[in-house]
Amino acid sequence: MSAGRPFLACACFFSDNIFVGRYGLHVRYRDEGQLRRDHGRVTVGRRAPPPPDRGGGRGRWGADRPRVLQALRERGCRGEEDFRAALREVSAASPIEAEVQRRKQLIHQSVERKTIISKCYKRKHPEVYILQDSFLAPDFLEIVSYCMSPDAHLHGLLRYIESFSDKRIYRLPVFTEEFCQAFVDELENFEQSDMPKGRPNTMNNYGVLLNELGMDETFITPLREKYLQPITALLYPDLGGACLDSHKAFVVKYSLHEDLDLSSHYDNAEVTLNVSLGKDFTEGNLYFGDFSQEPTPVPKYIEIEHVVAQGLLHRGGQIHGALPIASGERWNLIIWMRSSAIRNQLCPMCNKKPELVEAEGFGDGFTETLDDDVPETVNLCSLW
Repeated sequence: MSAGRPFLACACFFSDNIFVGRYGLHVRYRDEGQLRRDHGRVTVGRRAPPPPDRGGGRGRWGADRPRVLQALRERGCRGEEDFRAALREVSAASPIEAEVQRRKQLIHQSVERKTIISKCYKRKHPEVYILQDSFLAPDFLEIVSYCMSPDAHLHGLLRYIESFSDKRIYRLPVFTEEFCQAFVDELENFEQSDMPKGRPNTMNNYGVLLNELGMDETFITPLREKYLQPITALLYPDLGGACLDSHKAFVVKYSLHEDLDLSSHYDNAEVTLNVSLGKDFTEGNLYFGDFSQEPTPVPKYIEIEHVVAQGLLHRGGQIHGALPIASGERWNLIIWMRSSAIRNQLCPMCNKKPELVEAEGFGDGFTETLDDDVPETVNLCSLW
């Protein structure tokens, strides 16, 4: 916990990003008048690029007025009746009050699942639950060692890792292939068990929340604090890379008869690590577009292949998605790393000062800011 204080969430989770399934969009919804005021009118003939759907994170379309309605039209919403149908899907098929209650219950349901799993699940590979240096690629350990040296600097680090375009996306070795195989075998064992399972988000139907599996304290937290943070401190100092004090970690699975791909989105994170765990698969590359805070009229996308046991580091706000796999089965470890020093000032999901509410575990990475926490002119995190 940050300075002994509990982690919190932003109240926007209970009002923003309501999914309109027919059109594949997330919007803010309070009532019909608000929806029309927020998303406004679109000038005929002016084609704005459609906003990305929510995938691994929650999009911020309530603040992107013309784009949402334009995207509705591009997805088949042509007139008043279609627009009303979209409204009915949000307000009638799934009443907003019921959706708010469902989201509030997520915390308690997660605690219940974690308790049952801890008591009843029989682990196949208990060794993978406790992070060991032997799980980590020798080249990764060399990178960490460099980053912890007194003379480490960004340009020196870039000699060790692969950089993509100007989007601040980097590839680096993380795990050994032997660890990846054992980890996936453990995940499959859990998937095949009768244990209760929470899914990472509304668009990933197949995956595992690692905090519920019991891997936060003994694996993910030391990986973030001891190994990843020295790297992110050099790569992303402006995003709190030196003081990433919480995370959300999960594994996603793609296969031909399950989830095939992931629509474009940005993450609820300052920095994201995405590690390919295997198994055998073809296609399914990741693609990256604009940074969510710096959209361009015509986004430029780059496509990046998965390399088993290697990870991609990128800014959480980098718009990205996954193309469909063509064969096999693909598992990826996702770690959303968060800095309370950064997000306490502005929630990345609603783009406002966060309205803090109670949460379980690391919540969404916010903490209650005390007056003496925030200097007037200096970001203490950036001085690491």
